[in-house]
Amino acid sequence: MWLRLRSATEQKKMSNKKQFETEAIRTQIERTQFLEHSSPLYLTSSFVFEDAEDMRASFAEEKDRNIYSRYSNPNSSEFIDKVCKMEGAENGFAFASGMAAVYGTFAALLESGDHIVSCKSIFGSTHTLFTQFFPKWNITTSYFNINDLDTVEELITNKTKIIYAESPTNPGVDVLDLEILGNLAKKHNLIFIIDNCFASPYLQQPIKFGAHLVIHSGTKLMDGQGRVLAGITVGNNDLIDKIYRFSRITGPALSPFNAWVLSKSLETLALRVDRHCANALQLATYLEGHPKIAWVKYPFLKSHPKYEIAKKQMKAGGCVVAFEVKGGLEAGRKFFDTVKMLSLSANLGDSRSIVTHPASTTHSKLTMEERQSVGISDGTVRISVGLEHIDDIIADIDQALD
Repeated sequence: MWLRLRSATEQKKMSNKKQFETEAIRTQIERTQFLEHSSPLYLTSSFVFEDAEDMRASFAEEKDRNIYSRYSNPNSSEFIDKVCKMEGAENGFAFASGMAAVYGTFAALLESGDHIVSCKSIFGSTHTLFTQFFPKWNITTSYFNINDLDTVEELITNKTKIIYAESPTNPGVDVLDLEILGNLAKKHNLIFIIDNCFASPYLQQPIKFGAHLVIHSGTKLMDGQGRVLAGITVGNNDLIDKIYRFSRITGPALSPFNAWVLSKSLETLALRVDRHCANALQLATYLEGHPKIAWVKYPFLKSHPKYEIAKKQMKAGGCVVAFEVKGGLEAGRKFFDTVKMLSLSANLGDSRSIVTHPASTTHSKLTMEERQSVGISDGTVRISVGLEHIDDIIADIDQALD
């Protein structure tokens, strides 16, 4: 079955923990009789049984084995194992997309009448889920401001079940003190869930700060080349068991091919993210002194209001830089129409640098008041800084600003 039953040998291997980069490369499923060096693709919808008793025992969960790729698949298992080791998690489930991971996680854990306390600065689709779909099932959400964590406890009621946040946030790259939220969750016996997509497990491991579950859109930095959709939730074994049992019935499982692509991509995650972060910090530093830029936000800029917290929680600042072009919406539109090399897209974490206008794309479903309350102005620009040479990235942005 997908829920791994660790043998004594496996447990011994896990206790001999290696460095992040080594685990990312050397965590693999067992070799077949062909002794392949790289993990093979298991493009199969189902798996066969030796006899009637084997089939019965497998469906009764008396055996740890694959049955159907909607439940588990060797490629998905390898991907899950890698992310669990990276995040320090007990188990996980891999989804067909990042939003499938968000929805599947909440739907598996919540019941009618439950209440969520969430950071106000969240991805637009997650906000829509909280405000338009969950209320149909009598699940409510209260938002707290990222700059006022003192008010979080006031929002907790006897119906509250989950504290949820992104850090860094999308698209404003604000940073929340995860330790404060983790302590609140522990005090009130709540489930603490963090969307760690902007940081990746290489830069930040929220479980260290009290998170019970960590969600990723594997589409972003994990893939790193804009090829596949994927999502994953890892964390506490008991909570993952509930997510697994919900998901094997509802069917949002990750495809074996996408899992194989992601598992290979994770082998270079550390190298790629180091370059992303170095480029992003150089770009943010350059923009901070540009006369046509109103403001710049990047977690590892000393001017960032949560710089010290970012340094405490993160290895580096990530790949996303947010800024505003002076002149408002019209100046911003002219900037977007004038960039030449940078891609106009809503994705991030790609090897190619991407420029996005959140107000008209990723957060367009929010009202103007809602966008302004989370720091998204009409002129806000989000750049996912890629792996091109930094001089070429700056040159393209410079000519667009001029």
